[in-house]
Order: sequence, then structure tokens, then C-alpha cells
Amino acid sequence: MNKLYAVALMGATGTGKSALALSVAKQSGNMIISCDSMQLYRGLDIGTATPTAAELATVKHAMVNCCELPDYYSAARWADEARVVIRQQNALGKTPLIVGGTGLYLRALIEGLADIPPEDATIRARFESMHWIDGIKPLYHLLQQRDPVIAAQLKEADSQRILRALVVQESTGIPLSTWQQRPSNVEIVHCPIFVLDLAREILRQRMADRFMQMMEDGWLHEVRWLASVGLADTHPAMRAVGYRHLLDHLLERCSLEEAVQKGITATRRYGKRQVTWFMHQTPSAIHGDGEQLRALIAKALGPRKE
Repeated sequence: MNKLYAVALMGATGTGKSALALSVAKQSGNMIISCDSMQLYRGLDIGTATPTAAELATVKHAMVNCCELPDYYSAARWADEARVVIRQQNALGKTPLIVGGTGLYLRALIEGLADIPPEDATIRARFESMHWIDGIKPLYHLLQQRDPVIAAQLKEADSQRILRALVVQESTGIPLSTWQQRPSNVEIVHCPIFVLDLAREILRQRMADRFMQMMEDGWLHEVRWLASVGLADTHPAMRAVGYRHLLDHLLERCSLEEAVQKGITATRRYGKRQVTWFMHQTPSAIHGDGEQLRALIAKALGPRKE
């Protein structure tokens, strides 16, 4: 099986990785594969900082605006489809640039995930109904009985992953923890990783400034549209940072000012988790600022020496 080739530019939200990637990709003539779990969904352009029409016209992108709600993506689905794009680009002699902040998706691409069969939609709907009626607490207790290994890794508030584990267990008859111990069978992807770093205080301020700019750009109207779609509360789009806080305002659970401040705080916490992930989960990655990484990424995207 032939090895696939890609280059990854990762980093926390607000570091400026998208702008750097656009500049490098435009100059080198390579395409970008978005590694952002929310930019996949059509209609969520403002809150996910999806590339603009002008940017999409400048540099070809994949894995952007490719999913119609209420459908949803998993890390495995993203990795499978990204692998197809990489294979196509490699066949043309090109090395695509993967850009984003969703570390789990990148790991699924490079290392693979367990080959778990598709969920049973009926079972998924039943558990979501149970969550809607009774809340997540009884489902978490059920998971502790059915898959204590996974339950021990999760917090009771982690409704999305709790539901996923229960649906997998009942759909397949095998606990998710058992599936995760089985080796995956995927094409090898050679992918040097570069991580764009930014001083903590500068990053914190950028996150706040960007949140406020998104509000000025009409983010609340976008969230109002999302609320009208009628998604389950466990859908990733409903749980996304910022979106869920503005949804709370629309549901009259808090003022707009409170929602914005909570959203900024949550964004900063999310960014901190991203920084920690790329520090510990990608030990071979090269870290640096934009100027340090620009030439290194351009070189990695150049002709390969087989």
C-alpha cells in the first residue's frame, strides 16, 4: 500500500494559522484541507471563522461547508474523506496542507481509529430521546454499568461522548472501550506537523477581540438560524463553543452580555486545551511563530524526495 503525503499546520483558535496557511498555500500552489470539526457544517460561517468566498476562490479548500445539518461528522468520517483528498492530490504530484485546531481529527488521520461499524439510527434516536426527557445523569450511570472503562474517562457533563459510547455498545453489542483496543487498518499518512504558537496574553486578547468582531458580523443571527433547525441538544453544532452560550441567551437563560462573557471565557479555556493537546499529543511537532514556520512549511510542501 502506497504511503500518502500531507503537511499539517495546527494551533489554538485565534493564533492566525488560517492566514499563514492561505499565504503559504497561495504561493506554493497547494490546496488546504480544513481540520476544523465545525467548519464542516454549512451555515455556520461566522462563528467557525469559515474561509470567505474570496479566500476559497484564492486557494482551493476541502472539508469546508461539506455537511448539511442535521447530518454530523465524526473523527473517523473526517479522516476517511480527508484521506481520499490526499490520495487525489498526491496523484497530481501535490502535497495538501492540513490546517486547523481539531487535534483528534488529525490523530485519526495519521494513526487511525478502531474500525467501528456504523451506528444504528434507531438506537441513536432512542438514547437522544432519553437524554431529552431525563437528562444525562441516568445515561451516565447506565454507561458506568455497560462500559466502566469509557465511563471512567468521561465527566458526567460530557453528554455527546456518553451518548456515543452507549449507542456504539448497543448497536454493535461490543463496548466502545473494546473497539478502541483493536488495531485499525488504514493507509499510512506521512505528515510532518507544525504548530503555530502565540504568547498567552496576546492569544487571550485575540480570542476576545475575535469573539466581539463575530458578534458585530452577525453571529447572533446565525445562532438564531441554528436554533430554528431543530437539532438534538447533543449535536456537535449545538455544543460548540460560543454557539451554546448564545443559544442560552436566545432561550432567555441569560442576558446577551452574560452570554458573550461566558462565550469568551469558554473560548479561552478551549484554546488552553488545544495548546495542551498539541504540546503533549504531538511530541514530534515543530513549534514556532509565523515567521519561523513559514519557510519550513513551504519546504515541506515542495517536491518530495522518494
